[in-house]
Amino acid sequence: MKLKLSLASAILMTVVGANSQTPRTGDPKLTEVWYPEPKVVSPGKTSTDAPSDAIVLFDGKDASKWKAKNGGEVKWNIADGAMTVARGTGEISTKEGFGDCQLHIEWRTPSEVKGEGQGRGNSGIFLMGKYELQVLDSYKNRTYSNGQAGSIYKQLPPAVNATRGPGEWQTYDVIFIAPRFNADSTVKSPARITVLLNGVLVQNNSVLWGGTQYIGLPTYDKHGDKEPLILQDHGDAVSFRNIWIRPL
Repeated sequence: MKLKLSLASAILMTVVGANSQTPRTGDPKLTEVWYPEPKVVSPGKTSTDAPSDAIVLFDGKDASKWKAKNGGEVKWNIADGAMTVARGTGEISTKEGFGDCQLHIEWRTPSEVKGEGQGRGNSGIFLMGKYELQVLDSYKNRTYSNGQAGSIYKQLPPAVNATRGPGEWQTYDVIFIAPRFNADSTVKSPARITVLLNGVLVQNNSVLWGGTQYIGLPTYDKHGDKEPLILQDHGDAVSFRNIWIRPL
């Protein structure tokens, strides 16, 4: 009994000692950092408006910052402030390349529900043209978990399903950290992504396994530091609007 009491007393003294703070002395200014001073960036009037240092990729009026797969003009339909997939015209990509970035993009699946699973309101956002953030009508529409909206396609399921109904605008806010490669093309550090879907966290600094593959496991293939953003034509009339990006 004496041994047990002594052990308990020692543990108690350790906890008390750890929680008691000795008053600190010295100059508090020694830990103040004044330079470099953070650059001033004006936020948008709402949480979805582009901040002052963002590159606006689509403002609802024209697709001048995008190109078709063949390098020509975009043939998607532009009306009512949105850019909508014209079936069979193919994917579109930004003329400019990006690496680490903050991306805001709003999307909408057709209000008229046709099909089910992957055949319902399907598109995709390919960061660096290789890493797909899935776009899909996932409202009361069961499919494989790593293929629903908010997933990194065929890799990482979303933490939750936070989609709105068909025909409603949805919002992705993304922080993407590009992969780094060694000189011999091996991976120095993999890509990472954080995604909020309609303000709800669905990917939390998730590590990507590699580039998106429809068949087989994802793999990394060395590519440039900056690559275009691609929006997919999967045959469904999915719309996009208010697209802006901040290189990090």
